[in-house]
Amino acid sequence: METKANYVAVGAFVLACMLGLVVTLLWLAGVQYSQEYVYYTTTFNGSVSGLSKGVTVRYNGLEVGRIDSLDFAPDDPKAVIATMQIRPDLKIHDDAIASIASQGLTGGSYIEIIGGSQTAPVLPQTAHKPYPNIRSKPSAIAQLEETLPQVADKLNKVADKLNLLLDDKNRKAIADVLRNLDVLTTTIAKRSADIDATLKNANVTMKNLAGASADIHPVLMQANATLVKLQKLSTDADNVVAGDGVAQLGALIGESRRLVSSLTKLSDELNREPTRVIFGDRRKGYTPK
Repeated sequence: METKANYVAVGAFVLACMLGLVVTLLWLAGVQYSQEYVYYTTTFNGSVSGLSKGVTVRYNGLEVGRIDSLDFAPDDPKAVIATMQIRPDLKIHDDAIASIASQGLTGGSYIEIIGGSQTAPVLPQTAHKPYPNIRSKPSAIAQLEETLPQVADKLNKVADKLNLLLDDKNRKAIADVLRNLDVLTTTIAKRSADIDATLKNANVTMKNLAGASADIHPVLMQANATLVKLQKLSTDADNVVAGDGVAQLGALIGESRRLVSSLTKLSDELNREPTRVIFGDRRKGYTPK
């Protein structure tokens, strides 16, 4: 009995030591784990399909941590809060943006943190709540899902307009236009020789016009000289009119008038008594004896 009691005591002691060792290891691991990461949160509006606890978190394409938990936002059932554990040596700036990314078309999803300028303040690092929040933006797939209904609506409108455009009447008009274009191109092909000749004649005409312009240049120079002379003549005429020439011209006109008056008087006397005017008055008066 005493031997069995000793075995029980030894076994209990060994179990206690092993339990203490396990507890110590777990405590050390917990301390190390809590010191190895800092925590951040980000909020996504809409579906976070593909994300789960333990999914990779990347910063500018490099793996920097994991997703610690996902839960609904208390004030918005459409929003999901993702808590991320990030290595503490990474400084995340206030203007960084988190989004849901995908590893190719068939790969899994993960959280991608991008951006962050050097001048922006650095978010605080903590392992206790409340955690600092990183702003988020919709993923490319979410943006595509939002725009697909709008694109589909626009495509439907375009299809309706095309149906209206391509009704029987418009199709006939388009067929007529194509037929006329075919006739026109056929006619042009047949008259290609005449068109080439016309173009050659136009080329010759342009050369002749170029030669004529060279011949016209001296004529224009002569005309310019003539205009200069006419301008000088006009200036001289102005000087005559404005100077003593006007008075001299007036005197000349007066003398001309007097001359015309004398000639008129002489003509009248010739008509009445031409002999007297020519030979003088030879009649003598009566002298009494």
